[in-house]
Amino acid sequence: MDLLRENLEAYLRSLYGKDLSIVSVRKLGETIPTAEDVKGFGYGSPLMVDYKLSGKKASCVLSTMRVQHGFGHDHFSDRARILIWQNATFASLPKHVRSLDVGYFTPDGRLVSAGDACEYFLLMEKIEGKEYFFDLERVKEEGATDLDYDRVVALSSYLAQIHATKEDCPPLYQRKIRETVGDGECIFGILDDYPDSSTFLDPDELQEIEKVCVEWRWKLRSKVHRLSMVHGDFHPWNIMFREGTDFSVLDRSRGEWGEAADDITALAMNYIFYSVQKSLRLTGDLKD
Repeated sequence: MDLLRENLEAYLRSLYGKDLSIVSVRKLGETIPTAEDVKGFGYGSPLMVDYKLSGKKASCVLSTMRVQHGFGHDHFSDRARILIWQNATFASLPKHVRSLDVGYFTPDGRLVSAGDACEYFLLMEKIEGKEYFFDLERVKEEGATDLDYDRVVALSSYLAQIHATKEDCPPLYQRKIRETVGDGECIFGILDDYPDSSTFLDPDELQEIEKVCVEWRWKLRSKVHRLSMVHGDFHPWNIMFREGTDFSVLDRSRGEWGEAADDITALAMNYIFYSVQKSLRLTGDLKD
C-alpha cells in the first residue's frame, strides 16, 4: 500500500500536537530520505520518520509485521496480538527500546492510535433462541421427538456445508493441530484445570492422555489436505435454536480454518456425555 505523508503527519499530530511537521521519511537502512508519500509501503518494512516539534528535531520508527504463514503469524489477529503485547511490555524491561504507541491502518490508509487501550470489547447483534443443551437435557430425561432427529440432521448438514470449503495452506493446518493439543483453551489447558489430586483419576492418567495426544498430533500433521472452514467451538452451548430447525451459532473464537473432525467431535461427544449422566453408558435415543 502507499503511505501518504498527510496521513502519517495527522497521526503523529494526534499524539504530539498540531505544530508537528514531518521532515523526511525513509526505509530503515536506506540513506536517501524523502518528504513525499512512501510508495509501496510493505508490512514488515520499518520506516525512519524525522520530524520537527516546537522547532526541535526528533525521530521515530514506524514498524509493522509481515504477513506470513507459520510461526503463529497467520491471521490479522495474531499480528495485532503481538504488536499490542510489544507496546505493553517493551518499557518494562531495562535497557529495552521504548514503544511510543501501537495503532492500526484503516482501509483508506489512515493511521489510528490504540495505545491507550486497557481491554478490548466486542459489540454483537442480538439473536433470539434457546441453547441446544436444553434439548439434550430434555432428551436425557424424556426421550427424543421427531424434531430432535430433524435438528441433528440440520446440524450435521450445516457442518457438511462449511467443511466443504477447503484451504490450501499446510503450515496453517499444522498450527491448528498443534493448538488443538497444546493451546490453553484446548486439551493441555483443559487438563491443567483438573485438580492436582482426584479420586476419579488414576495416578499419571492425565500424563498418559497428554502423551497419546502428542502421538496423534504427529499422525495428523501431514494430513494438510483436510484444512477446512470450521466453527472451532461447536458445542451445545454455542448453538441457539428457534422454531423447528432454524438456528444460529455463537462464539467462533479459534480461527477461520481447522480440522473438520474437531467440529464433529465437539458436538457428538455431548450425546455420550448426556447419556452417561442418565445410564452410565451410551444407549437409547441419545445413542441414536
